Amino acid sequence: MLISDEVYDSARRPHPLIDEFITLVKYKELLIQFISRAIKTRYKRSILGVVWTMLNPLLMMVVLTLVFSNLFRFNIPHYPVYILSGLLVWNFFSATTNGAMGDMIWSGNLLNRIYVPKSVFAVSAIGTGLVNLGLSMIPLLLISLAVGVKFTPALLVMPFAVVLLALFALGVGLLLESAAVFFADMMPVYEVILTIWFYATPIIYPIEILPPALIWLERLNPLYYMVTLFREPLFEGTVPTWDMWAVATAFAVITFLVGGLVFTSKSNEYAYRL
Repeated sequence: MLISDEVYDSARRPHPLIDEFITLVKYKELLIQFISRAIKTRYKRSILGVVWTMLNPLLMMVVLTLVFSNLFRFNIPHYPVYILSGLLVWNFFSATTNGAMGDMIWSGNLLNRIYVPKSVFAVSAIGTGLVNLGLSMIPLLLISLAVGVKFTPALLVMPFAVVLLALFALGVGLLLESAAVFFADMMPVYEVILTIWFYATPIIYPIEILPPALIWLERLNPLYYMVTLFREPLFEGTVPTWDMWAVATAFAVITFLVGGLVFTSKSNEYAYRL
């Protein structure tokens, strides 16, 4: 009988954040099933099905365009494209962060029965959001053509903007999951925060209408940069400046790292508290 000389050393385990990522890769098939289930469940009993993903932001765009273009008379050419591009970014962020928190809370029984990587709920919410965002891009591009927006090579940078948006949303989602496990009222509180955040972000209005004293405050809003990076290549046909990319990248990476570190530091307690 051979006895291995290998000694298990718990101190040699990777950092919890890295360990969580490695485990998530091992459970990639489960992640794919979660994303597939979320998409199928959403459209299972819907008459319009996947079409609703494209129709919902389109209807919102029509309402907001009619209201704000006539009420405030913003001097913005191709205003429907301006609004819809901002709405797609906002819908992705709000849906994925809410979805990550909700899935974590509602899956408490699953965590108590079997082992799954705790971050799978946040990552699957991001994956589902990316699928919906891809579908929503179809009406955005069609409307852009219809109102006369000229497509330029700047469109090629839009996927990079989506990557930063997804990374930022994942970081926020992990933070929300951690908070929701310990604070039962986190979901309704976050709904209020989202409402304030929506109107504090230049989605339906241009940043230029803000008083100079408030513009500096807008610069502290991460979603201002995410919206700009996504909107500018299509709406203005230009690549955002490097400083915009740098600030957005910093917000995305720092938020992801903070969210990941906070989430993994308490991950062993989640199954007992849900």
